[in-house]
Amino acid sequence: MSAPDLHRLRKFVRDFAALLADTPSEAAVLKLGGAFLADLVSHDDWLPDAFAEPRPGGYAQYLLHCDSLERFSVVSFVWGPGQGTPVHNHTVWGLVGVLRGAEVSQPYIRTRQGLLPCGPARRLEPGEVEAVSPTVGDVHRVANALVLEPSISIHVYGGNIGAVERSVFDASGGAKRFVSGYSNTLTPNLWGGFEPPPQRYDA
Repeated sequence: MSAPDLHRLRKFVRDFAALLADTPSEAAVLKLGGAFLADLVSHDDWLPDAFAEPRPGGYAQYLLHCDSLERFSVVSFVWGPGQGTPVHNHTVWGLVGVLRGAEVSQPYIRTRQGLLPCGPARRLEPGEVEAVSPTVGDVHRVANALVLEPSISIHVYGGNIGAVERSVFDASGGAKRFVSGYSNTLTPNLWGGFEPPPQRYDA
């Protein structure tokens, strides 16, 4: 693969920041931001190798960018064969787009009877995006759909997700709090070139 084309990620970050500044509605952010993310993950020439490496002990969560006001963060999740998450929540809005491979996402709902699947699992292929949030459904489990190859998805969250206190859930619906952190200490340098001003959006 040729050198990563970081201008795609830089433009995505700039446009997403402008969207959040101009559009207070979560529904609009998920719709328009989801279109931005779908465009980003439709190209596989921009993610540096250092942020695409699977980890044998569990999935990797690499921070690519965090907004200076922590309004949003962009993260690459790298899933080795057979890797996935426990059932968990986010507490903030999020967008998930598959870049390589495929993922299976199963939503859940907490009831008095315990944790139950909420509708069928969805298989996400490269270029496809789904949204999560406390308003549209915030509890799910995600796993690599491939048994022999890694998969990579790009996630955008309405906060610094590595520092957000969240929960994982057992079969009874019981919650255990956690803060995920990140798998990396360095992030890509997005600011090495010129980009035209981002688009503006009406509220």
